Amino acid sequence: MEEAVAQSESKWYVLRVVSGKERKVKEYLDKDIARSGWVEIIRQIFLPMEKVYKVQNGKKVMREKNYFPGYVMLEVADGKLTDDIIHHISNVSNVMHFLTDGKGSKGNIICLRKSEVNKMLGKVDEMNDQGVTISEPFIVGETIKIIEGPFNDFNGVIEEVNDEKKKLKVTVKIFGRSTPVELNYMQVEKMG
Repeated sequence: MEEAVAQSESKWYVLRVVSGKERKVKEYLDKDIARSGWVEIIRQIFLPMEKVYKVQNGKKVMREKNYFPGYVMLEVADGKLTDDIIHHISNVSNVMHFLTDGKGSKGNIICLRKSEVNKMLGKVDEMNDQGVTISEPFIVGETIKIIEGPFNDFNGVIEEVNDEKKKLKVTVKIFGRSTPVELNYMQVEKMG
């Protein structure tokens, strides 16, 4: 019977935090919750991360990037988020406020809808499955920069996107002539 209790409904809340401090906030809260004996109440502090590959100095480097910069998710046992806890967490440094239905910290604290939670958690699973994720999808007609391979440092225009194979057909202008090349997602980056 234990499990039935453990699996009782939980609600997800969103903390607005200082951008770039998400990991610090998560680490602090993880310790703080254990210290305060709220492990049963706050089930997890969650930072959706995606793996992003960049090529630096000719080497492929994997970095984890926040999927929602400036936000930290909290999974809380349903009905257990007390004013004390809200007040306590809101006063943690680098935490601005809980996400509300009003302006800033003034409205009622809202929890994520099931569909939003599934999407968020699904996103993370999906990202882990693929092993590589593209922060924004590639669009036919957009200009990208090639960062690996024989056409390194060239810009190209996307002609075709094959999401399943993670490949792009790109037209590159070489000596004034347009040349079609096929590249995988890892070899290009968006112009930004």
